[in-house]
Amino acid sequence: MLRTHALAFQYNNGPSIQFPDILCQKGESWLVLGQSGSGKTTLLHLLGGLLSPNSGTIEVGGTDIAQLSPSQLDQFRGKHIGIIFQQAHFLRALTVGENLKIAQELAGLPIDMDRIRHFLDRLNIGDKINKKTDELSVGEKQRVAIARALINQPDIILADEPTSALDDKNRDEAIHLLEEQAAAVNATLLVVTHDGRLKDKFSHQILMG
Repeated sequence: MLRTHALAFQYNNGPSIQFPDILCQKGESWLVLGQSGSGKTTLLHLLGGLLSPNSGTIEVGGTDIAQLSPSQLDQFRGKHIGIIFQQAHFLRALTVGENLKIAQELAGLPIDMDRIRHFLDRLNIGDKINKKTDELSVGEKQRVAIARALINQPDIILADEPTSALDDKNRDEAIHLLEEQAAAVNATLLVVTHDGRLKDKFSHQILMG
């Protein structure tokens, strides 16, 4: 479950951004749709604990993440929150498979290469498992980022523009995989995007700006 109340954030010398209250139950899939500059990415970073709100509360599974210490938040995020960033960040010296193994290790979970291969195959990049991430296209990197976010079966999946670099076929496969895996573990999925192609794929929606 993901819940926010009276959430607000302000960058240095910028206007205060007020966000609508959110209540996403376990197993639900939500779309946050809005144009660039509407605060979508800021909202996702707040929900993932990467930014601290100026006011308001953010509850993930009943835990107010704003009350956690930095070390507690890091551990909580690794176990309970999967994040797909708009710009994928990887350890460049490692292969695709090794980057996914690191995600399992940081969450204190055992290495599961079968699970890693399964997700990469589902995203049509199984043949890239031993490639360095610098050797991938933008769309391939985006699909690796999706696999990394799902690998630990998080309670909350936050996706920032997960389909913006994908063609229609891979877009549909990526969204289907996100929804399928969220349903499999009764996780909450929240997709933040300006990609209007996704509007008809989600019954729960939040429109911003």
